[in-house]
Amino acid sequence: MRTSNPALSDEAFNVSRPVSASQAMTINGTVNKTGILVCVLWVAAIITWEKTFAAGNPAELYPWMIGGSIGGFIIAMITVFKKTVAPYTAPLYAVVEGLVLGVISAFFEMQYPGIVFQAVLLTFGVLFALLFAYKTGVIKATENFKLGVAAATGGIFFVYLLSMILGFFGVSIPLIHESGVIGIGFSLFVVVIAALNLVLDFDFIENGAARGAPKYLEWYAAFGLLVTLVWLYIELLRLLSKLRSR
Repeated sequence: MRTSNPALSDEAFNVSRPVSASQAMTINGTVNKTGILVCVLWVAAIITWEKTFAAGNPAELYPWMIGGSIGGFIIAMITVFKKTVAPYTAPLYAVVEGLVLGVISAFFEMQYPGIVFQAVLLTFGVLFALLFAYKTGVIKATENFKLGVAAATGGIFFVYLLSMILGFFGVSIPLIHESGVIGIGFSLFVVVIAALNLVLDFDFIENGAARGAPKYLEWYAAFGLLVTLVWLYIELLRLLSKLRSR
């Protein structure tokens, strides 16, 4: 079973011994914990959102964004490599990531009023639309589908990594970050791939529950799904900002 979400790799549900039904992971349990993480992220985001708008110089909030990004990455790595701590690190990740998203969202909102509301609606709209399509069998996570999405996600990661490295030298990859046709097309492609990662997450969580994974992996699976949702939301903000700038 493959997934392009690094937090939900197949090894995540490999356990040395079976667990009882009462101690096993369930889909409902994962859904509930995902809801908790989203709420925690939302509350944290409101804090830095209000701080950004209240600040005389919004740049004062950059430390929140940079520090939160680094902290979120560290917490995510700990969670991925030490899955048993997910019940503690997943909520902490939601808090840190929420603080970062609050600043980012406020910056976008200052430039394009109303864009955050649109991005939030689209994020949850895509989530529920793909969940419906997955549950009704319209979209099936076949092996070829998984490989294709994984390859595309890896390619996007490489482009972003290259863009970040080049940025240190004052060089940017032309066109893809601009609001032209190519830039919008690239952002649309990334949004589609981010959305399709949700299908892989649904499939993996369903299979993990069917295999009787330990209860703590509900938090781990919810964490992995949150990672995808955050990525999708940010990419939607980028796409909408390019469309609005035209």
